[in-house]
Amino acid sequence: MIDRFIDTNGIRLHYVEHPGDGPTVLLFPGLNANAVFFQGLVREGLSPALRVLAVDLRGRGHSDAPDTGYTMADHAADIVGMLDELGIEQAVIGGHSFGGLLTYFLTANYPDRVGRAVVMDAPAEVNLTVIEQIRPALDRLRLVSPSWEEYLASVKAMPYYEGWWDLDLEAYYRADVRVNEDGSVQSRLDPDKIQQALEGTTTIDWPTLAETIEVPVLMLRATAPFGPPGYPPLVSSEEVQRTMQVLRLVRLVELPGNHITSMFGASARTAAEAIIDFVRAD
Repeated sequence: MIDRFIDTNGIRLHYVEHPGDGPTVLLFPGLNANAVFFQGLVREGLSPALRVLAVDLRGRGHSDAPDTGYTMADHAADIVGMLDELGIEQAVIGGHSFGGLLTYFLTANYPDRVGRAVVMDAPAEVNLTVIEQIRPALDRLRLVSPSWEEYLASVKAMPYYEGWWDLDLEAYYRADVRVNEDGSVQSRLDPDKIQQALEGTTTIDWPTLAETIEVPVLMLRATAPFGPPGYPPLVSSEEVQRTMQVLRLVRLVELPGNHITSMFGASARTAAEAIIDFVRAD
């Protein structure tokens, strides 16, 4: 894992490179996530089978966090500028959740720059009721804990895990935090900027946009319930079917686990194998 920075679209973007001999794949994390989120996929073989560049989107991780500029168009311009700086004419791109929406947006608006697209647990539509399902994750952004140990205990107590844990997941949360002068720990993220990014997803007609996508798309869907007790999976089978009806070339792989846990542990192996097969397909 190699930490790198690149200047693009007026900001400094951080990304993590996992070297590989295969095609280059750019991966975008979720709304309030960072590049280490994809460590589980990498551990299960995504790299070195592929060259993986996992990106901290603006306002996340170690990337710059300007006061404004969190629309999908802003995020997309960051990534196109990154491709230009790296001399990559065309890449496979993919993203989880919010990063999946960004994948749709980039593929539709910059078709010459995208060879294939991987969308992880993100239909081509926005259902604002999911905010309650992700509420514990959003509330975490305002949490200040006396120590890393207490912060981690609060994370493990969120309803998404129920006793399940994974060291790659722990590394992802550790990458998210900063340590204050008094030793307390909190997320690096500014909730107001994450709110801007969330609002930016609501101004787009996602089904109409998805209809213009002509490259092959791999959809990964987590099948387990997500959020407080009683909630369904974050992405319903009906939402996936509606998205598949508007995409021209699409393949669906369903994963055990929920919106987060499906990207780690044994489920990550299934996801990594599906991505590798899809990228290498003729």
